[in-house]
Amino acid sequence: MFSLKIIKKKQLEMSAFVKTFFDEVTKNATHVVHDPLSKSCVIIDTVLDFNFSSGKTGTLSADKVISYALKKKLTTEWILETHIHADHLTAAPYVQEKLGGKIGIGAGVVEVQENFRKIYNHGSELSTDGSQFDRLFSDEEKFPLGNLEVRVIHTPGHTPACVTYVIGDTAFTGDTFLMPDLGTGRCDFPGGSAEQLYESLVKILSLPPNTRLFLNHDYGFQGKRKYGWETTVAEQREANIHIGGSKTAAEFVAMRNDRDSTLSVPNLILAAIQVNMRAGRLPAAEDNGVRYLRIPLNVL
Repeated sequence: MFSLKIIKKKQLEMSAFVKTFFDEVTKNATHVVHDPLSKSCVIIDTVLDFNFSSGKTGTLSADKVISYALKKKLTTEWILETHIHADHLTAAPYVQEKLGGKIGIGAGVVEVQENFRKIYNHGSELSTDGSQFDRLFSDEEKFPLGNLEVRVIHTPGHTPACVTYVIGDTAFTGDTFLMPDLGTGRCDFPGGSAEQLYESLVKILSLPPNTRLFLNHDYGFQGKRKYGWETTVAEQREANIHIGGSKTAAEFVAMRNDRDSTLSVPNLILAAIQVNMRAGRLPAAEDNGVRYLRIPLNVL
């Protein structure tokens, strides 16, 4: 009996509990990940509601996450971004205000800031050293989450800032992977690279086969299945339509570049990135008390 208790305790120490909140408007999955023993948690890829037509923001999506964390009496250690999102605004500062914790992202964010500083014609008012975030993670950096350990893997290609967070038997891959029937993330944003994405996918696929992969987005499959955000390394190795079945780098890069050339620009990219690369902080109000976004014309 004693040995069985030890085994169960060890299993808990290796396992993270994951609760996912899926926002159907942005098709974004926010993951709340906690250590069952200590109740320490991280919150990954939050959403600030935003109606581009009216310019109105809201916190309904984020409030669901906050309510869950409070109900479960979780201690929020980190609010993490897998990358600078182009299809929704992050709610990281709002969640931090309500729950505490530090905002973290991959160190590659400085390249994203520099690329888009030029696109938005920002001058000295935008620092491009990542100082808007509480922590910039380097490749293979590790930090504790209660009794668990978080390992950060730099997985660029979709964007230069992309990272994968490995926590126990789980990994949070952002937009690098989609569900197997949809394949992989696009690489045609400034700083994107199909060659880098292939290398990043191979890194993730080198994790143990039973590693649970939690994704940032899903769009269903031609309306034929429900939205999904969890898969495994083994499933992606075998069934991913873009890289499964031992696709070569040349095959993948040719496919990815051809496919990206047919994709339309995300509706919120110009609104979202200028906010997200500031760690989710909205522009300061002007002398009339109103905040304004900057939309460059004919640049993407």
